[in-house]
Amino acid sequence: MSQTLSPPSPAAPAAAGAPARRRTRTPRGRKWIAALFLLPALILLGALVVYPIVWSVVRSLFGPDGFTDFVGLSNYTGVFTDHQTLVAIKNNAIWVVVAPVAATGLGLIFAVLTERIRWGTAFKLVVFMPMAISMLAAGIIFRLVYDQDPGKGVANAVATGVHDTFFKASAYPGAHPRVAGPGSSLAGPVGGPYTGKSVSPGDGPAALALVGVQPSTLTGAAQAAAPGSCPSGALCGTVWLDFQPGGGTPGKIDRGEKALAGIRVEAVRDGRVIATATATKDGTFALPAARIGASPVQLRLPATNFTAQYAGVNWLGPTLVTWSIIGAYVWMWTGFAMVLIAAGLAGIPRELLEAARVDGAGEWQVFRRITVPLLAPVLGVVLVTLVINVLKIFDLVYVIAPGASQQDANVLALQLYLSSFGGGNDQGTGSALAVLLLALVAPVMFLNIKRFRKEKSR
Repeated sequence: MSQTLSPPSPAAPAAAGAPARRRTRTPRGRKWIAALFLLPALILLGALVVYPIVWSVVRSLFGPDGFTDFVGLSNYTGVFTDHQTLVAIKNNAIWVVVAPVAATGLGLIFAVLTERIRWGTAFKLVVFMPMAISMLAAGIIFRLVYDQDPGKGVANAVATGVHDTFFKASAYPGAHPRVAGPGSSLAGPVGGPYTGKSVSPGDGPAALALVGVQPSTLTGAAQAAAPGSCPSGALCGTVWLDFQPGGGTPGKIDRGEKALAGIRVEAVRDGRVIATATATKDGTFALPAARIGASPVQLRLPATNFTAQYAGVNWLGPTLVTWSIIGAYVWMWTGFAMVLIAAGLAGIPRELLEAARVDGAGEWQVFRRITVPLLAPVLGVVLVTLVINVLKIFDLVYVIAPGASQQDANVLALQLYLSSFGGGNDQGTGSALAVLLLALVAPVMFLNIKRFRKEKSR
């Protein structure tokens, strides 16, 4: 009996056990639905990103009078020859090098150190709080922090407090003898020291009269008096404010004239200080006979009595304004870096760290050779994000820097605003600066996108 073999069915698999391949095709209608949902976002993207970029590029080829004045690349040439723009580029370079590194470094330190303390969460909350403040509000806060008056500015209040702890402030800043006429027994350069004529112990009390003291400094000061009794062979005298409203005799102690207590008096012979004394509450002083002897000496009031009060640091002056604003930025963004780094730190396997410690590695070696290399992707993301951010910095510089030093703190975004709207009224140059800023930001932005894609593909 013969058996007819039928050919295999086309639907049969080519090999036994091989899975069947299915081709799934997206229906054409679904593509249109996806495109329909993306359309509003594409319209907004085009209106808010693409159109301004194209418009800025085109506008940068025209002069300040608008599209009737075609200048080609002249605006770009002017950008790189203008002094203010060159200062802005230099400051932007300082920002890019210093601010992201400082914020990331502090964030890394805080994230690592707070991992082992019980109140680490509370500390992280305090450090992250500045991120909840807008740039404008932070600028106003630090404008007050950096105020020159120690009574208002916290930074100078701390600076003057530390300075006055180690260096005693002068008692009567600005005091000086009369320039000429009666009562001008002292002479010397402005600010001291002030030196008198040669005197001997037998010449009677020395009158060291000064003027130029603010009345508010002498609130509660005692009436100046002549020495009541001078020890034998000693040299005595009085230091006082020789000023009486409505009259008085220069060089004489009149009623109502105040004593200058606490002033240091030196006896000088042959350029060498041989004795010192300090004026008492009523302004009198006595130089002991055992120290000065019988030979004539010169009485001198050293300059330390008259130096101006330490007024603190000029944080917003031409020298420090950029660094001060960077400090405000680091204060704001350290919390951002710390939170991201702490999240990356939580993902590091503890077994690796413990194994390194068991092998004898110290904490610094564990941090340098294990923690930091494993955190490299996170540190890269934080650094790149902050670099993009500082390239566009505007708010802090505009608010914190005073008018006198704003040009010293200038950055590209601020120069763009000043050229276009802040008095320059040259939107051609402003557009060229906008294109330059875009050209600086774009490579860093593409690098960040490439990093995100690489992380996603892993």
